[in-house]
Amino acid sequence: MIKFDNVSMRYPQGLDALTNVSFEINKGEMVFLTGHSGAGKSTLLRLILALEQCSGGEVIVNGANLGRLPRSRVPFHRRQIGAVFQDHQLLFDRSVGANVALPLEIAEFPPAEVQRRVRAALDKVGLLNKEKMLPARLSGGEQQRVGIARAVVNRPRIILADEPTGNLDPELSAEVMSVFEQFSHVGVSLLIASHDK
Repeated sequence: MIKFDNVSMRYPQGLDALTNVSFEINKGEMVFLTGHSGAGKSTLLRLILALEQCSGGEVIVNGANLGRLPRSRVPFHRRQIGAVFQDHQLLFDRSVGANVALPLEIAEFPPAEVQRRVRAALDKVGLLNKEKMLPARLSGGEQQRVGIARAVVNRPRIILADEPTGNLDPELSAEVMSVFEQFSHVGVSLLIASHDK
């Protein structure tokens, strides 16, 4: 699913974010990427999302070498990946359901399919009863679960999570990790970046 082969990332200022990194993540694996701030965790996730290109080595995701991926294929590539962020990146002027629906609407899914998938994703994270609410009325853990629902609504093969529990207390962190485990059990590969051990 994800393979890094001697990947290096050097920024123009001469900063080496990654040097000769090699690893492989297979279908259904849940892998934790830990390290201090500035260790290159977010850079690694950005490479997988094709937001940046490595300066050396190969990044292969779902069989595609991202260094050779035509620009026209990048949106398709990104639709195969769900991304969860520490700060949720929710739209606070839209309902929970509308936030979750956004990736499907961008991909021009039929409205009936959007509604069906949104309800299924919210049910999976235990928030079906909050579909009509605005995100500001939710707790931090609930907002994070909305972000997870949005990440999985298009049924990605891979989920990337950048510090998904960074702002949560231990109980809510365990709740979020339990949701991730459920996805790994059905064959979704997860890469979770965290400064936690």
